[in-house]
Amino acid sequence: MQSAENKKFIDIDAIFKAKNPGLYRILPRFIFSYLKRVAHQDDINDFIRRHGHRQEFDFVDAIVDEFGAHIEVAGTENIPKTGGCIFAANHPLGGLDAMALVQIVGRTRKDIRFIVNDILLQLKNLKGIFIGVNKHGKNTPDIYANLDDLYASGSGVLIFPAGLVSRKRNGKIRDLEWRKSFITKARKNELDVIPVFIKGKNSEFFYNLARFRERIGIKANIEMLYLADEMYRQKNQTITVIFGKPIPHQMFDKSRTDQEWAQLVKEHVYCIAEEGHQRTMKIS
Repeated sequence: MQSAENKKFIDIDAIFKAKNPGLYRILPRFIFSYLKRVAHQDDINDFIRRHGHRQEFDFVDAIVDEFGAHIEVAGTENIPKTGGCIFAANHPLGGLDAMALVQIVGRTRKDIRFIVNDILLQLKNLKGIFIGVNKHGKNTPDIYANLDDLYASGSGVLIFPAGLVSRKRNGKIRDLEWRKSFITKARKNELDVIPVFIKGKNSEFFYNLARFRERIGIKANIEMLYLADEMYRQKNQTITVIFGKPIPHQMFDKSRTDQEWAQLVKEHVYCIAEEGHQRTMKIS
């Protein structure tokens, strides 16, 4: 039996065995040693040992404090205090951006859930906030049912519609295409959308790896393996979060497809970065 000092709360071996047992069997052991290092398995387990007694929003505060993140906020008056709504944000960082968003919205209301990669459910302390989906495979009918229930619950739903961390294109850090599901759910459940811009960036290594991987035709999102390392590189950084004016669900009419509306909201989020939180979404 493992002692408390040696207990692994995050176990790369166990995660691989569960997610892809076939791949786990054939990969050399030195690969896993490398992955544990870039994923900061020991650092994360040490953090959980020190703060494992803290739960949900208190645990988020511990993460933000651990990384010395300085969070600058604008537009908090645009956060609805009650009622169902969707917070749709760009995804520049892959870790601290999510924590900043939860911390800020959580100070106004506690009835929020964040739709995340199901791998993050390994962080048991955040299971009351996170709802997991499989980003790299098929989701079960139960997961879709849980999402339907969530959007109909009257809670605040936090989501990164891109599903992936922003990439660097032509010198600009931007999300990839936003998925349409949040528009579909907003219309179906009559939920206003709060656009959120988050300012931040990863290392040039991360962006260069993503470009190289695409150039040689590898489809697997291997740069994701370095997101924990990116998070540790971002200690003592400033993260700016801007909440735009709520977009009424009635705006998402049939004049455009849900996919087109999703891209328009994405563009609006980046306009907020330039024009500020008082900007109203404009349709030409």
